[in-house]
Amino acid sequence: MGPKVEGPSAPALRRDPYEVLNVSRDSTDQEIKTAYRKLALKYHPDKNVDNPEASELFKEVAYSYNILSDPEKRRQYDSAGFEALDAEGLDMEIDLSNLGTVNTMFAALFSKLGVPIKTTISANVLEEAINGTVTVRPLPIGTSVSGKVDKQCAHFFGVTINEQQAEAGIVVRVTSTAQSKFKLLYFEQEANGGYNLALQEDSEKTGKVTSAGMYFLHFQVYRMDSTVNALAMAKDPEAAFFKRLEGLQPCEVSELKAGTHIFAVYGDNFFKPASYVIEALCARSYEDSTLKLKEIEAQILRKRTDLRQFETEYRKALARFQEATNRYSQEKQSVDELLKQRDGIHSSFTVTRVASGDFGSSGTAGNGTSSSSSSNRVPGEDSKMGSPVEDGSVEGKDKSKKKWFNLNLRGSDKRVG
Repeated sequence: MGPKVEGPSAPALRRDPYEVLNVSRDSTDQEIKTAYRKLALKYHPDKNVDNPEASELFKEVAYSYNILSDPEKRRQYDSAGFEALDAEGLDMEIDLSNLGTVNTMFAALFSKLGVPIKTTISANVLEEAINGTVTVRPLPIGTSVSGKVDKQCAHFFGVTINEQQAEAGIVVRVTSTAQSKFKLLYFEQEANGGYNLALQEDSEKTGKVTSAGMYFLHFQVYRMDSTVNALAMAKDPEAAFFKRLEGLQPCEVSELKAGTHIFAVYGDNFFKPASYVIEALCARSYEDSTLKLKEIEAQILRKRTDLRQFETEYRKALARFQEATNRYSQEKQSVDELLKQRDGIHSSFTVTRVASGDFGSSGTAGNGTSSSSSSNRVPGEDSKMGSPVEDGSVEGKDKSKKKWFNLNLRGSDKRVG
């Protein structure tokens, strides 16, 4: 049963997840997982077609497991209850194995649009595995097998390893050049001979193929779940960066012992079978790669811790920047308004003086000053302004000659008289 998958919102009435799964608050991850598997299989819609109540209980069980299986969500719930989870946005499980045609097409459309929709595994497949009634084909180390599995069905394979191979580590991978959608599953053998689902990896597109892999290398290996907080990231694009490494989740099984181990390829296509190639490899020939993987994942974990702290600092700095930006806009608007008012006052002076020749009937200029001011000139000022020395125009020269001629006439009249 898928540990974390995308889907509808939380149940309207929410009970304590520990109460729903019937586990204590100090339960281990394995105890929580075991409780979830039993309840999810009990209330699975495939087994309760005519019981709507079972469907709601299945959703409640899936919702509770979604919280308690994620260390960060479990910590948030333990400290602040559902309110802390509501603030982050919580994904749910959705089972598409028994949907009608319309709903299946709707889910397929969203998948093509890039909305991460993941499915649970058909209850029929899980029940057959638990009962040990599945057909298991051998998959020797170093070999590959091609196949085509129907939707919501599974092909089972047995990988037998010796002590040396178990010590070196094992890699199991599945690829599809047809870009089919599938799941790679790992089952643990039960005492009654049945198989219980322990791990699952969903196929992801890499280049021109889809692929999924499992690594048992004697150190903690992590899977990257790209759907973690997908809805929250859609609402806040910046969260896509800060939450990106939150999808790194530890795999529950890190090593395999000598013996036969059961894997399966599950057809997760909506409309058609999934074509695939599965192979099992000994990690001895990939020793350099495994050491590099260990180093890189350790760096990613440290980086994830750093990003959690940096996000807090970034959000505070962003808030201060927004505050400063808002003030900048306000100050700019204020300065622009003050300068506009100043220019308006200056214009009132300039424009009025230029138009001061427009006098009213009372003999005053348009700006209220008396027209008599124009006559307050020093005697002889006109003749100075029109003298040949100060005014080089022809009109100035003519006026000077005329005045000089008149003076001579008056002088000669006096002498004659």
